Amino acid sequence: MDPVTGTLGGILAAFGLSGAAGLNAWLPLLAVGLGDRVGWVNLDSPYDALSSAPGLIVVGLLLVLDIIGDKVPVLDSVLHSIGLAIAPASGAVLFAAQTDLTSDLNPAVAALLGAVTAGGLQAGRATVRPFVTASTVGIGNPAVSAAEDGTSLLMTLLAFAFPVLAFLLVAVAFGLTIWLVLRARRWMRRRSSRRPG
Repeated sequence: MDPVTGTLGGILAAFGLSGAAGLNAWLPLLAVGLGDRVGWVNLDSPYDALSSAPGLIVVGLLLVLDIIGDKVPVLDSVLHSIGLAIAPASGAVLFAAQTDLTSDLNPAVAALLGAVTAGGLQAGRATVRPFVTASTVGIGNPAVSAAEDGTSLLMTLLAFAFPVLAFLLVAVAFGLTIWLVLRARRWMRRRSSRRPG
């Protein structure tokens, strides 16, 4: 696909899309599929399956279920555990599809970069969410989930329009995720040490 031109722009956009997949695996897949459907992007085979009617329906339904389920305490942690497999796969597909026409990057390397980018952010989410649930008694989960969905959408849009900004936002998200993971682990250790026995 070619929402941006040039090798560097394509690679930066690919990082943006795979980063978006790390926060919501289905949203960027649906956006790319719809983009191909209306002619904003041009997916090559086999990636054009995303813009097929069955592909759009399946991804759209999964997106709705994920958005709703991710707002529910406990269920969101289950979805995040499942997402540890789904998000890297989504990121791999998006990175490979984006770089397919804009660079000569080896497809296997592209898939690996996408999987690592999406998987890294998803792993951070899965680690931090129990901390949010425990520290807010589940009240903070919907707000955090909505922020993740909004950031995923922003990354997706920036990947198409301003790939450099998309890449920078992914880098910021990684930094914030690492900080939150470290903070969550410290909080959990302090909480465990206060328990009697």
